[in-house]
Formats: sequence, C-alpha cells, structure tokens
Amino acid sequence: TRMTVRNSTLVAPRGRWWSPLGADERLWVTVTVVWALSMFAMMQLIWPRIGDVQTTIRSYRVDPAEYGRITEAFIAEHQVGEAGGNPVVEPPPGSAVYVQAAQFQFRPNLRLRRGQTYTLHISSLDVQHGFSLQPDNVNFQVLPGYVTQIDLTPREAGAYTLLCNEYCGTGHHLMLGGIEVVE
Repeated sequence: TRMTVRNSTLVAPRGRWWSPLGADERLWVTVTVVWALSMFAMMQLIWPRIGDVQTTIRSYRVDPAEYGRITEAFIAEHQVGEAGGNPVVEPPPGSAVYVQAAQFQFRPNLRLRRGQTYTLHISSLDVQHGFSLQPDNVNFQVLPGYVTQIDLTPREAGAYTLLCNEYCGTGHHLMLGGIEVVE
C-alpha cells in the first residue's frame, strides 16, 4: 500500500500556502532593516571619525627564525637595562620597535617616550599568542610566520602591562611583558 503524507514539511503544500505580511510584521521588518543600516553607517562613517577607537593593524609574512635574529639585533642596539631577566630597550622616538612572543614571555620590555609615535612590530616564534596592552585595551592576535604592525603613541606616563590573552600552553598565566612610558 501507498502511504499518504499530509501536513508534512517534506511535501510541498498545495495551493497558496503563504499570506502577505501583516501590518505588525511589516513594521518590525522595517525597524530591523533601518536599525541594521543605521549601525552599519555608524560603524563605517561616524565612529572612526569621533575618536581613536580604531587601531590600524598591518601585517606581513616573515620567517620566525629571521624575526628572532631581527629582534636580537634590535635588543643589542637599544638595550639600556634588564628587568627580571628580560632586557629593557629604549628605542629613539619614531623608530621601529621589535617585540617577540614566545612561550612564555614577551621580549624585550620597552621604555618609550610619552607623546612620541613608534611603529611596533610583533611576531611569535612558536605558537599563536594574544597581545593585550593594558590599561589601553589594545588587543590583537600574534601568529608565527606573520608580523603584526601597529603605530603606538603612549599618551600617559606610567607602567603598561602586556598580557597574552590567547591560551598558549601550561605557562600561559605567566606570560607578561611591560612598557614603561617616561616623560
């Protein structure tokens, strides 16, 4: 025998099964579309012009071993001290600054001048890490084989903490770095 299936989602209903939107449905669809377009316009046109809320991130490929050599040469040229076994460097304002992330440290610690702009280059030598600059709340991913580059202009003197915010292994909670901003 043949089975007849009625009112099933597997079989298309016969005749006109839909009806036009009601007034209340048209209202909510209109509100949703207007809201979505307004948010898109604000994100693209208004918010970037109101303040410095957009960090421009540039990236390029690099061999991790080569990046390690570049960072070590940068440290040798600009080292002014040591903090907790990690070198402290003070590069000239306007220069390129190289930081490497590796399990479980950021190397080197930085001493920067308030109000001066530096081009920060950061890459990982081993696994994916996160870069979180606190208290300024600058966040991005650090990947092996890629350099992430941002322009950094410290506005206030003081101590800033670099945190890894991407789980990178058993010592992840110890992965800290520092930036000292001086007058």
